[in-house]
Amino acid sequence: MTGKALLVDEISKLYRIGSASDLVSKDDNAVVRLLKKPLNNYRKYRSLYRFTDEELQGRKSGGDILWALRDVSFEVEPGEVVGLVGANGAGKSTLLKIISRVTPPTKGRCVTRGRVSCLLEVGTGFHPELTGRENIYMNSTILGMRKREVDRKFDEIVEFSGVKKFIDTPVKRYSSGMSVRLAFAVMAHLEPEILIIDEVLAVGDAEFQRKCLNQMGNAGRAGKTVLFVSHNMAAVTRLCDRGLLLRSGQIVQDGSAADVVHTHVSGGHGEAAAREWSDLESAPGDDKVRLRAIRIVAESGAPLGSADADAPVGIQITYDVLEGGQVLSPYFTIVSDAGVDLFSTTDADETADKVARKVGRYISTAWIPGGLLAGGTHYVRAVMRSVREQYRPFTERDIIAFNVIDRDSGKFGTGWWEGRPSGVISPRLQWSTEYVQPEMVIEG
Repeated sequence: MTGKALLVDEISKLYRIGSASDLVSKDDNAVVRLLKKPLNNYRKYRSLYRFTDEELQGRKSGGDILWALRDVSFEVEPGEVVGLVGANGAGKSTLLKIISRVTPPTKGRCVTRGRVSCLLEVGTGFHPELTGRENIYMNSTILGMRKREVDRKFDEIVEFSGVKKFIDTPVKRYSSGMSVRLAFAVMAHLEPEILIIDEVLAVGDAEFQRKCLNQMGNAGRAGKTVLFVSHNMAAVTRLCDRGLLLRSGQIVQDGSAADVVHTHVSGGHGEAAAREWSDLESAPGDDKVRLRAIRIVAESGAPLGSADADAPVGIQITYDVLEGGQVLSPYFTIVSDAGVDLFSTTDADETADKVARKVGRYISTAWIPGGLLAGGTHYVRAVMRSVREQYRPFTERDIIAFNVIDRDSGKFGTGWWEGRPSGVISPRLQWSTEYVQPEMVIEG
Protein backbone atom coordinates (compact mmCIF):
# COMPACT_ATOMS: atom_id res chain seq x y z
CA MET A 1 0.00 0.00 0.00
CA THR A 2 3.04 2.27 0.35
CA GLY A 3 2.42 5.37 -1.74
CA LYS A 4 -0.89 4.05 -3.13
CA ALA A 5 -4.02 6.19 -2.88
CA LEU A 6 -6.28 3.14 -3.22
CA LEU A 7 -5.80 -0.62 -2.96
CA VAL A 8 -8.60 -3.01 -3.94
CA ASP A 9 -7.57 -6.57 -3.15
CA GLU A 10 -9.64 -9.57 -4.29
CA ILE A 11 -12.97 -7.91 -3.51
CA SER A 12 -16.15 -9.91 -4.01
CA LYS A 13 -19.73 -8.98 -3.21
CA LEU A 14 -22.36 -11.68 -2.95
CA TYR A 15 -26.07 -10.96 -2.63
CA ARG A 16 -28.98 -13.22 -1.90
CA ILE A 17 -31.96 -12.05 -3.89
CA GLY A 18 -35.62 -12.90 -3.41
CA SER A 19 -37.30 -15.88 -5.01
CA ALA A 20 -40.78 -17.30 -5.25
CA SER A 21 -39.94 -19.81 -2.50
CA ASP A 22 -39.68 -16.94 -0.02
CA LEU A 23 -43.39 -16.23 -0.31
CA VAL A 24 -45.78 -17.52 2.34
CA SER A 25 -48.00 -20.26 1.03
CA LYS A 26 -51.43 -19.02 0.00
CA ASP A 27 -52.85 -22.28 1.33
CA ASP A 28 -52.48 -20.95 4.87
CA ASN A 29 -55.38 -19.02 6.28
CA ALA A 30 -55.02 -15.41 7.41
CA VAL A 31 -54.38 -16.28 11.07
CA VAL A 32 -51.63 -18.78 10.22
CA ARG A 33 -49.97 -16.29 7.85
CA LEU A 34 -50.07 -13.61 10.56
CA LEU A 35 -48.40 -15.95 13.06
CA LYS A 36 -45.79 -17.15 10.57
CA LYS A 37 -44.88 -13.72 9.23
CA PRO A 38 -42.47 -12.58 12.02
CA LEU A 39 -40.62 -15.90 11.95
CA ASN A 40 -40.40 -15.91 8.16
CA ASN A 41 -39.13 -12.33 8.14
CA TYR A 42 -36.49 -13.17 10.74
CA ARG A 43 -35.29 -16.20 8.79
CA LYS A 44 -35.20 -14.23 5.57
CA TYR A 45 -33.22 -11.39 7.18
CA ARG A 46 -30.61 -13.81 8.61
CA SER A 47 -30.27 -15.61 5.29
CA LEU A 48 -29.55 -12.38 3.39
CA TYR A 49 -26.11 -12.01 4.97
CA ARG A 50 -25.18 -15.61 5.69
CA PHE A 51 -23.60 -17.81 3.04
CA THR A 52 -22.31 -21.36 3.17
CA ASP A 53 -18.67 -22.17 2.40
CA GLU A 54 -19.76 -23.74 -0.88
CA GLU A 55 -21.56 -20.54 -1.89
CA LEU A 56 -18.61 -18.34 -0.93
CA GLN A 57 -16.20 -20.53 -2.89
CA GLY A 58 -18.47 -20.52 -5.92
CA ARG A 59 -19.06 -24.26 -5.89
CA LYS A 60 -22.78 -23.83 -5.33
CA SER A 61 -24.98 -21.35 -7.13
CA GLY A 62 -28.72 -21.13 -6.77
CA GLY A 63 -31.43 -18.95 -8.23
CA ASP A 64 -31.18 -16.62 -5.25
CA ILE A 65 -27.39 -16.04 -5.46
CA LEU A 66 -25.92 -13.04 -7.29
CA TRP A 67 -22.22 -12.17 -7.56
CA ALA A 68 -22.25 -8.39 -8.02
CA LEU A 69 -18.42 -8.39 -7.89
CA ARG A 70 -16.00 -11.28 -8.08
CA ASP A 71 -12.27 -11.16 -7.29
CA VAL A 72 -11.75 -7.52 -8.30
CA SER A 73 -8.22 -6.19 -7.73
CA PHE A 74 -6.45 -3.00 -8.78
CA GLU A 75 -4.33 -0.18 -7.39
CA VAL A 76 -4.57 3.57 -7.97
CA GLU A 77 -1.72 6.03 -7.58
CA PRO A 78 -2.20 9.53 -6.12
CA GLY A 79 -3.22 11.97 -8.85
CA GLU A 80 -4.65 9.31 -11.18
CA VAL A 81 -8.04 9.98 -12.78
CA VAL A 82 -9.63 6.58 -13.43
CA GLY A 83 -12.83 5.94 -15.35
CA LEU A 84 -14.99 2.91 -14.52
CA VAL A 85 -16.74 1.75 -17.67
CA GLY A 86 -19.31 -0.96 -18.19
CA ALA A 87 -22.91 -1.75 -19.02
CA ASN A 88 -25.73 -1.39 -16.51
CA GLY A 89 -25.44 -4.15 -13.92
CA ALA A 90 -21.70 -4.66 -14.46
CA GLY A 91 -20.93 -3.81 -10.81
CA LYS A 92 -19.63 -0.25 -11.09
CA SER A 93 -21.86 1.31 -8.43
CA THR A 94 -21.38 -1.63 -6.07
CA LEU A 95 -17.61 -1.23 -6.34
CA LEU A 96 -17.82 2.49 -5.58
CA LYS A 97 -20.06 1.83 -2.57
CA ILE A 98 -17.52 -0.59 -1.17
CA ILE A 99 -14.65 1.85 -1.71
CA SER A 100 -16.63 4.64 -0.03
CA ARG A 101 -17.59 2.37 2.91
CA VAL A 102 -21.32 2.46 2.18
CA THR A 103 -21.44 -1.34 2.08
CA PRO A 104 -18.86 -3.96 3.14
CA PRO A 105 -17.41 -6.54 0.76
CA THR A 106 -18.30 -10.21 1.20
CA LYS A 107 -14.64 -11.11 0.63
CA GLY A 108 -11.44 -9.16 0.13
CA ARG A 109 -10.26 -5.80 1.40
CA CYS A 110 -10.17 -2.18 0.33
CA VAL A 111 -7.59 0.30 1.69
CA THR A 112 -7.78 4.05 1.04
CA ARG A 113 -5.31 6.76 1.94
CA GLY A 114 -6.71 10.13 3.00
CA ARG A 115 -10.14 11.68 3.04
CA VAL A 116 -12.70 10.15 0.67
CA SER A 117 -15.54 12.26 -0.75
CA CYS A 118 -18.23 10.57 -2.81
CA LEU A 119 -21.31 11.47 -4.82
CA LEU A 120 -23.18 8.28 -5.60
CA GLU A 121 -26.85 9.27 -5.76
CA VAL A 122 -28.95 12.39 -6.12
CA GLY A 123 -28.97 14.20 -2.78
CA THR A 124 -26.37 11.92 -1.20
CA GLY A 125 -25.89 12.85 2.47
CA PHE A 126 -28.49 15.63 2.47
CA HIS A 127 -31.28 15.88 5.03
CA PRO A 128 -34.45 16.97 3.19
CA GLU A 129 -35.77 19.05 6.10
CA LEU A 130 -32.59 21.12 6.42
CA THR A 131 -31.81 24.10 4.24
CA GLY A 132 -29.01 24.16 1.71
CA ARG A 133 -26.89 26.23 4.10
CA GLU A 134 -27.43 23.79 6.97
CA ASN A 135 -26.67 20.79 4.77
CA ILE A 136 -23.39 22.36 3.65
CA TYR A 137 -22.23 22.67 7.26
CA MET A 138 -23.57 19.23 8.24
CA ASN A 139 -21.86 17.45 5.34
CA SER A 140 -18.62 19.32 5.90
CA THR A 141 -18.60 18.39 9.58
CA ILE A 142 -19.24 14.72 8.80
CA LEU A 143 -16.30 14.77 6.41
CA GLY A 144 -14.01 16.15 9.10
CA MET A 145 -13.83 19.85 8.32
CA ARG A 146 -13.82 22.55 10.97
CA LYS A 147 -16.40 25.31 10.94
CA ARG A 148 -13.87 28.02 10.15
CA GLU A 149 -12.73 26.04 7.09
CA VAL A 150 -16.33 25.85 5.87
CA ASP A 151 -16.83 29.56 6.59
CA ARG A 152 -13.83 30.34 4.40
CA LYS A 153 -15.13 28.30 1.46
CA PHE A 154 -18.86 28.81 1.90
CA ASP A 155 -19.22 31.55 -0.72
CA GLU A 156 -17.22 29.52 -3.27
CA ILE A 157 -19.44 26.48 -2.69
CA VAL A 158 -22.65 28.46 -3.15
CA GLU A 159 -21.34 30.28 -6.21
CA PHE A 160 -20.25 27.03 -7.86
CA SER A 161 -23.60 25.34 -7.16
CA GLY A 162 -25.67 28.15 -8.67
CA VAL A 163 -28.39 27.84 -5.99
CA LYS A 164 -27.60 31.03 -4.08
CA LYS A 165 -31.21 32.22 -4.33
CA PHE A 166 -32.43 29.04 -2.61
CA ILE A 167 -29.62 28.44 -0.12
CA ASP A 168 -31.95 28.99 2.85
CA THR A 169 -34.74 26.83 1.39
CA PRO A 170 -35.22 23.24 2.66
CA VAL A 171 -33.53 20.76 0.32
CA LYS A 172 -36.78 18.79 -0.02
CA ARG A 173 -38.01 21.63 -2.24
CA TYR A 174 -35.00 21.41 -4.57
CA SER A 175 -35.18 19.80 -7.98
CA SER A 176 -32.92 16.80 -8.61
CA GLY A 177 -30.58 19.02 -10.64
CA MET A 178 -30.30 21.58 -7.82
CA SER A 179 -29.56 18.84 -5.29
CA VAL A 180 -26.80 17.38 -7.45
CA ARG A 181 -25.25 20.80 -8.08
CA LEU A 182 -25.11 21.61 -4.38
CA ALA A 183 -23.86 18.14 -3.43
CA PHE A 184 -21.07 18.25 -6.01
CA ALA A 185 -20.11 21.79 -4.99
CA VAL A 186 -19.75 20.70 -1.35
CA MET A 187 -17.77 17.59 -2.27
CA ALA A 188 -15.42 19.36 -4.69
CA HIS A 189 -14.51 22.15 -2.27
CA LEU A 190 -13.73 20.00 0.77
CA GLU A 191 -10.25 19.12 -0.51
CA PRO A 192 -10.56 15.32 -0.31
CA GLU A 193 -7.67 13.09 -1.32
CA ILE A 194 -10.05 10.77 -3.24
CA LEU A 195 -13.09 11.91 -5.26
CA ILE A 196 -15.68 9.29 -6.20
CA ILE A 197 -18.30 10.32 -8.77
CA ASP A 198 -21.11 8.11 -10.04
CA GLU A 199 -23.42 8.79 -12.99
CA VAL A 200 -25.36 11.48 -11.06
CA LEU A 201 -23.78 14.26 -13.15
CA ALA A 202 -26.15 13.27 -15.95
CA VAL A 203 -28.87 15.09 -14.00
CA GLY A 204 -27.17 18.47 -14.40
CA ASP A 205 -27.41 20.72 -17.43
CA ALA A 206 -24.63 21.04 -20.02
CA GLU A 207 -23.03 24.09 -18.42
CA PHE A 208 -22.88 22.46 -14.98
CA GLN A 209 -21.47 19.24 -16.41
CA ARG A 210 -18.72 21.27 -18.06
CA LYS A 211 -17.90 22.93 -14.71
CA CYS A 212 -17.83 19.57 -12.96
CA LEU A 213 -15.54 17.99 -15.54
CA ASN A 214 -13.18 20.94 -15.31
CA GLN A 215 -13.22 20.70 -11.52
CA MET A 216 -12.41 16.98 -11.61
CA GLY A 217 -9.64 17.60 -14.12
CA ASN A 218 -8.16 20.26 -11.85
CA ALA A 219 -8.36 17.84 -8.91
CA GLY A 220 -6.30 15.28 -10.83
CA ARG A 221 -3.69 17.86 -11.78
CA ALA A 222 -3.52 18.92 -8.12
CA GLY A 223 -2.55 15.37 -7.10
CA LYS A 224 -6.02 14.20 -6.04
CA THR A 225 -7.32 10.78 -7.00
CA VAL A 226 -10.57 10.65 -8.98
CA LEU A 227 -12.79 7.62 -9.67
CA PHE A 228 -15.37 8.50 -12.29
CA VAL A 229 -18.33 6.42 -13.53
CA SER A 230 -20.22 7.63 -16.58
CA HIS A 231 -21.99 6.33 -19.66
CA ASN A 232 -20.74 9.42 -21.48
CA MET A 233 -17.73 7.90 -23.22
CA ALA A 234 -16.58 11.26 -24.57
CA ALA A 235 -16.36 12.62 -21.00
CA VAL A 236 -14.44 9.53 -19.84
CA THR A 237 -11.96 9.89 -22.70
CA ARG A 238 -11.49 13.58 -22.05
CA LEU A 239 -11.17 13.41 -18.26
CA CYS A 240 -9.49 10.08 -17.52
CA ASP A 241 -5.97 8.86 -18.21
CA ARG A 242 -6.78 5.29 -17.24
CA GLY A 243 -9.86 3.11 -17.61
CA LEU A 244 -11.22 -0.05 -16.00
CA LEU A 245 -13.79 -2.10 -17.92
CA LEU A 246 -16.18 -4.18 -15.81
CA ARG A 247 -18.32 -7.02 -17.11
CA SER A 248 -20.46 -9.26 -14.93
CA GLY A 249 -18.67 -8.08 -11.80
CA GLN A 250 -15.14 -8.67 -13.07
CA ILE A 251 -12.45 -6.40 -14.51
CA VAL A 252 -11.81 -7.51 -18.09
CA GLN A 253 -9.52 -4.66 -19.14
CA ASP A 254 -7.23 -2.20 -17.36
CA GLY A 255 -5.50 0.27 -19.64
CA SER A 256 -5.63 3.71 -21.18
CA ALA A 257 -9.04 5.37 -21.18
CA ALA A 258 -9.10 5.47 -24.99
CA ASP A 259 -8.41 1.73 -25.31
CA VAL A 260 -10.97 0.79 -22.66
CA VAL A 261 -13.65 3.00 -24.20
CA HIS A 262 -12.91 1.49 -27.61
CA THR A 263 -13.39 -2.02 -26.26
CA HIS A 264 -16.58 -1.06 -24.42
CA VAL A 265 -18.17 0.74 -27.35
CA SER A 266 -17.28 -2.09 -29.72
CA GLY A 267 -18.78 -4.68 -27.38
CA GLY A 268 -15.43 -6.42 -27.17
CA HIS A 269 -15.35 -7.22 -30.86
CA GLY A 270 -12.56 -4.75 -31.62
CA GLU A 271 -14.47 -2.57 -34.08
CA ALA A 272 -16.01 0.45 -32.37
CA ALA A 273 -17.02 2.02 -35.67
CA ALA A 274 -19.76 -0.55 -36.35
CA ARG A 275 -22.69 -1.95 -34.37
CA GLU A 276 -25.28 -4.49 -35.44
CA TRP A 277 -28.36 -6.01 -33.83
CA SER A 278 -29.22 -9.43 -35.23
CA ASP A 279 -32.11 -9.89 -32.78
CA LEU A 280 -35.05 -7.61 -33.57
CA GLU A 281 -36.34 -7.64 -30.00
CA SER A 282 -33.09 -6.32 -28.53
CA ALA A 283 -32.58 -3.66 -31.21
CA PRO A 284 -33.18 -0.02 -30.22
CA GLY A 285 -36.58 1.32 -31.21
CA ASP A 286 -40.22 0.36 -30.76
CA ASP A 287 -42.98 -1.54 -32.54
CA LYS A 288 -42.87 0.89 -35.48
CA VAL A 289 -39.17 1.13 -36.31
CA ARG A 290 -36.02 -0.66 -35.12
CA LEU A 291 -32.34 0.20 -35.56
CA ARG A 292 -30.51 -2.78 -37.07
CA ALA A 293 -26.99 -1.46 -37.80
CA ILE A 294 -24.86 1.65 -37.81
CA ARG A 295 -21.34 1.92 -39.16
CA ILE A 296 -18.65 4.27 -40.41
CA VAL A 297 -17.87 3.68 -44.10
CA ALA A 298 -15.43 4.88 -46.75
CA GLU A 299 -16.41 6.12 -50.22
CA SER A 300 -16.12 2.54 -51.44
CA GLY A 301 -18.66 1.42 -48.86
CA ALA A 302 -16.08 -0.54 -46.86
CA PRO A 303 -16.37 -0.19 -43.05
CA LEU A 304 -13.82 2.07 -41.38
CA GLY A 305 -12.36 2.23 -37.89
CA SER A 306 -10.03 5.13 -38.66
CA ALA A 307 -10.41 7.76 -41.35
CA ASP A 308 -7.96 10.13 -43.01
CA ALA A 309 -8.72 13.74 -42.12
CA ASP A 310 -8.80 14.71 -45.82
CA ALA A 311 -11.09 11.88 -46.93
CA PRO A 312 -14.92 11.85 -46.85
CA VAL A 313 -16.48 9.76 -44.10
CA GLY A 314 -19.93 8.19 -44.29
CA ILE A 315 -22.24 7.42 -41.36
CA GLN A 316 -24.53 4.62 -42.50
CA ILE A 317 -27.64 3.61 -40.60
CA THR A 318 -29.80 0.55 -41.34
CA TYR A 319 -33.30 0.41 -39.90
CA ASP A 320 -36.44 -1.68 -40.30
CA VAL A 321 -39.85 -0.03 -40.66
CA LEU A 322 -42.32 -2.38 -38.99
CA GLU A 323 -45.49 -0.35 -39.46
CA GLY A 324 -46.24 1.35 -42.77
CA GLY A 325 -47.21 4.99 -43.12
CA GLN A 326 -44.51 6.33 -40.80
CA VAL A 327 -42.72 9.55 -41.75
CA LEU A 328 -39.25 8.93 -40.33
CA SER A 329 -36.18 11.15 -40.33
CA PRO A 330 -32.86 9.89 -38.88
CA TYR A 331 -30.21 12.35 -37.81
CA PHE A 332 -26.75 12.23 -36.31
CA THR A 333 -24.74 14.39 -33.93
CA ILE A 334 -20.95 14.23 -34.01
CA VAL A 335 -19.37 14.61 -30.58
CA SER A 336 -15.68 15.31 -29.95
CA ASP A 337 -13.59 13.43 -27.39
CA ALA A 338 -13.98 16.51 -25.15
CA GLY A 339 -17.73 15.91 -25.01
CA VAL A 340 -18.53 18.87 -27.30
CA ASP A 341 -21.37 18.55 -29.82
CA LEU A 342 -19.64 19.57 -33.06
CA PHE A 343 -22.66 19.52 -35.35
CA SER A 344 -25.87 17.67 -36.16
CA THR A 345 -27.03 16.60 -39.59
CA THR A 346 -30.26 15.37 -41.13
CA ASP A 347 -31.44 14.83 -44.71
CA ALA A 348 -31.48 18.23 -46.46
CA ASP A 349 -34.04 17.04 -49.01
CA GLU A 350 -37.29 18.90 -48.25
CA THR A 351 -39.37 15.85 -49.21
CA ALA A 352 -37.60 13.64 -46.65
CA ASP A 353 -39.87 14.89 -43.87
CA LYS A 354 -43.01 14.29 -45.93
CA VAL A 355 -42.64 10.84 -47.49
CA ALA A 356 -44.31 7.97 -45.61
CA ARG A 357 -42.20 4.80 -45.45
CA LYS A 358 -43.44 1.39 -46.53
CA VAL A 359 -42.73 -1.65 -44.39
CA GLY A 360 -39.21 -2.88 -45.06
CA ARG A 361 -35.51 -2.22 -44.56
CA TYR A 362 -33.87 1.13 -45.28
CA ILE A 363 -30.25 2.29 -45.40
CA SER A 364 -29.43 5.98 -45.03
CA THR A 365 -25.93 7.42 -45.31
CA ALA A 366 -24.72 10.91 -44.36
CA TRP A 367 -21.37 12.05 -45.77
CA ILE A 368 -18.95 14.23 -43.82
CA PRO A 369 -16.67 16.04 -46.28
CA GLY A 370 -12.94 15.59 -46.02
CA GLY A 371 -10.96 18.34 -44.34
CA LEU A 372 -13.62 19.16 -41.73
CA LEU A 373 -12.92 17.11 -38.61
CA ALA A 374 -9.82 17.59 -36.50
CA GLY A 375 -7.66 14.62 -35.58
CA GLY A 376 -8.79 12.52 -32.62
CA THR A 377 -11.65 10.28 -31.52
CA HIS A 378 -15.20 11.24 -32.48
CA TYR A 379 -18.48 9.76 -31.26
CA VAL A 380 -21.85 9.47 -32.97
CA ARG A 381 -25.25 10.07 -31.41
CA ALA A 382 -27.96 8.47 -33.56
CA VAL A 383 -31.57 9.62 -33.32
CA MET A 384 -34.70 8.61 -35.19
CA ARG A 385 -37.55 11.12 -35.40
CA SER A 386 -41.17 10.27 -36.10
CA VAL A 387 -42.23 13.47 -37.85
CA ARG A 388 -46.02 13.13 -37.79
CA GLU A 389 -46.29 11.75 -34.27
CA GLN A 390 -43.52 14.08 -32.99
CA TYR A 391 -41.52 11.66 -30.86
CA ARG A 392 -38.20 9.83 -31.03
CA PRO A 393 -38.37 6.03 -31.32
CA PHE A 394 -34.71 5.83 -30.26
CA THR A 395 -31.85 8.07 -29.16
CA GLU A 396 -28.52 6.27 -28.91
CA ARG A 397 -25.63 8.25 -27.40
CA ASP A 398 -22.00 7.40 -28.19
CA ILE A 399 -23.29 4.44 -30.15
CA ILE A 400 -20.13 4.19 -32.28
CA ALA A 401 -16.75 5.88 -32.29
CA PHE A 402 -14.13 6.44 -34.97
CA ASN A 403 -10.68 7.96 -35.17
CA VAL A 404 -9.70 10.78 -37.49
CA ILE A 405 -6.01 10.72 -38.42
CA ASP A 406 -4.45 14.01 -39.51
CA ARG A 407 -1.40 12.88 -41.48
CA ASP A 408 -0.37 16.49 -42.20
CA SER A 409 -0.24 17.51 -38.56
CA GLY A 410 3.56 17.69 -38.62
CA LYS A 411 3.94 19.55 -41.93
CA PHE A 412 2.76 22.99 -40.88
CA GLY A 413 5.74 24.97 -39.68
CA THR A 414 8.85 24.23 -37.68
CA GLY A 415 10.45 25.49 -34.50
CA TRP A 416 8.04 27.54 -32.42
CA TRP A 417 4.90 26.19 -34.17
CA GLU A 418 4.48 22.47 -34.67
CA GLY A 419 1.38 20.97 -36.17
CA ARG A 420 -1.96 22.26 -37.39
CA PRO A 421 -3.78 24.92 -35.31
CA SER A 422 -5.90 23.29 -32.60
CA GLY A 423 -9.69 23.37 -32.44
CA VAL A 424 -12.74 21.14 -32.23
CA ILE A 425 -12.95 21.12 -36.03
CA SER A 426 -10.24 21.74 -38.60
CA PRO A 427 -11.85 22.81 -41.89
CA ARG A 428 -9.68 23.27 -44.98
CA LEU A 429 -11.07 26.58 -46.15
CA GLN A 430 -10.32 28.19 -49.50
CA TRP A 431 -7.84 31.04 -49.13
CA SER A 432 -6.61 33.71 -51.52
CA THR A 433 -3.81 36.24 -51.13
CA GLU A 434 -3.39 39.32 -53.30
CA TYR A 435 -0.45 41.66 -53.36
CA VAL A 436 -1.46 45.32 -53.48
CA GLN A 437 1.14 47.89 -54.60
CA PRO A 438 1.39 50.46 -51.78
CA GLU A 439 0.83 54.10 -52.62
CA MET A 440 3.89 56.29 -52.88
CA VAL A 441 4.51 58.42 -49.83
CA ILE A 442 5.67 61.91 -50.71
CA GLU A 443 7.59 63.64 -47.98
CA GLY A 444 8.01 67.39 -47.52
